[in-house]
Amino acid sequence: MNNNLALKSRFVVMNFLEFAVWGAYLTSMGSYLVNVGLARDIAWFYAVQGVVSIFMPGLMGIIADRWIPAQRLLGLCHLIAAVFMGAAGFYALGAAENVQMPILFSLYTISVAFYMPTLALSNSVAFTGLTNAGMDTIRDFPPIRVFGTIGFICTMVSVDLLGFQNTSNQFLVSAGLSLLLALYAQSLPACPTSKGEEKKSIVEALGLNAFFLFKQKRMAIFFIFSMLLGVSLQITNGFANPYIQAYGHLPEFADTFGAQHANILISISQISETCCILLIPFFMKRFGIKTVMLIAMAAWVFRFGLFGIGNPGDGVWMFVLSMLVYGVAFDFFNISGALFVDRNTSPSIRSSAQGLFMIMTNGLGATIGTLSAQQVINHFVYDLPHTATGLEVIAGWKMSWLIFAGYSLCVLLLFWLAFSEHKQVKVTDN
Repeated sequence: MNNNLALKSRFVVMNFLEFAVWGAYLTSMGSYLVNVGLARDIAWFYAVQGVVSIFMPGLMGIIADRWIPAQRLLGLCHLIAAVFMGAAGFYALGAAENVQMPILFSLYTISVAFYMPTLALSNSVAFTGLTNAGMDTIRDFPPIRVFGTIGFICTMVSVDLLGFQNTSNQFLVSAGLSLLLALYAQSLPACPTSKGEEKKSIVEALGLNAFFLFKQKRMAIFFIFSMLLGVSLQITNGFANPYIQAYGHLPEFADTFGAQHANILISISQISETCCILLIPFFMKRFGIKTVMLIAMAAWVFRFGLFGIGNPGDGVWMFVLSMLVYGVAFDFFNISGALFVDRNTSPSIRSSAQGLFMIMTNGLGATIGTLSAQQVINHFVYDLPHTATGLEVIAGWKMSWLIFAGYSLCVLLLFWLAFSEHKQVKVTDN
């Protein structure tokens, strides 16, 4: 028992650091980019996460399966990510307000390209260690994974309280944590490789062979709507912080807690996400996938709509409610969607099908969404003349959020009409 507890504790630390690295900049980077004149390029910094997620996790998975044990590769990826994130931070510090987009973006992209695969690698390390110790991953892993969200929240709040959410120091915090995990990973339990035992093509390893699932109408509709809903995933990560801080330019909101501590306010979303995971089994069993997905889509409507009509003053309760519904919007879509895919595909293609779900949502959907959202916000906010008042800027932001809410409502209605829920049928690759 003591050995099992010690092993779980090691994975708790790993998960805490894994997501603390991400939390240092994910929700506050947009405000920093606004401050250095890169407001029109915010979407590219978020979209590139989706682009690299299409192929880098699969490639690193091949390497971990065949040549480098997963815990070693986890550390190596974090080391490379730390070097380039640190380089991005030091470059930005030296350049001050003269930051050049190509340089900063290139350094950041390389770092992200090696960070994103670690999300899967850390899971593999934990699953392997728990299984080898004779533990039940379904029972024992979720309590461990919760500490990842706690780590994310801790760095969000720390970056805010340290005054880093508008500076490039957030990149240095991320780099430092990534370096720490790179060292810590070398002490984790060994994960065996399978040299030559099971040959997989690049297409198979990336999950692309699961695209044949589009031959089945119901699955095709589900995956298409997964992409359409995935459009919403990164919008608030990229633009919520700059929007809330924009209220600081209005005298009546300048001293409000929200305008001064946007990251802390946004952290309520992650707290909600942690709690809403516990609701999924009940809702899935009681209502089924279609209703659960419709609830998620409705939550996105409220998530964006409440941003559009709230403010950090007397309307801060709307912001808080928007943060609370995020847990439903994110978890009910991502986790319930993954469960649906698992239940409707055979074990022979289970991993490929999950890979396809990730490609459609966090890859294609999130990339299209952030780039499209940038164009909307550019039109209503950043393309305003320099003579525009603070009220006009806020009005542009509000219109943008209401457009995003309208989009989510359209997706909801179309899904309600197009998707038919019936008894699950296991889809194979035949």
